Amino acid sequence: MKILAFSDLHLSASHAADIVAASAGADLVIGAGDFCNMRQGLDRAVAMLSGLKAPMVAVPGNGESADELRSAGFPGTSVLHGEGLDFEGLRLFGLGYGVPETPFGGWSCDLSEVHAAAMLAACDHADIVISHSPPKGFGDVTSGGVSVGSTAVRAAAERLQPQVLLCGHVHDCWGFRGALGKTQVANLGPAANWFEVEP
Repeated sequence: MKILAFSDLHLSASHAADIVAASAGADLVIGAGDFCNMRQGLDRAVAMLSGLKAPMVAVPGNGESADELRSAGFPGTSVLHGEGLDFEGLRLFGLGYGVPETPFGGWSCDLSEVHAAAMLAACDHADIVISHSPPKGFGDVTSGGVSVGSTAVRAAAERLQPQVLLCGHVHDCWGFRGALGKTQVANLGPAANWFEVEP
């Protein structure tokens, strides 16, 4: 199955146009959070992505809440935040928000590692894990050299061994790909990223 995935769109019209155009060749589109900026502009993100040619599964970033993303009206989109979804023989599980808590202030939607671990414990199998935050040690290093990934997300990936773990959040690592056991980890960024996943 051909998966088109992105994260951290942040209202980029040019990236949105590229994703919409590429979606014609996808079976499924995955958005790993941060469609807008600081809880503002989700309506514009919906308009930018309204031409998607494939269904989308999305998780909220730290720049939008789960409720905001669910009520935004993205066409053909399922929003996951601590939940799973079956899609044509694939099991997906999604967890949004910044994990651990970010220093960005009151607008940022964050989870503690303890809360994230509790939500991830609800998953007993996944072919694809979508997490806005990267797993600790994988695509999570800031420009200052600090590893800000999630230990809870990493532990879940080690336990579940999904085919792919798709994330974003740490802009300095957009484009990162690495292996965590049998799992391909990708910090996506707003460009079109392609994956093939076996049901």
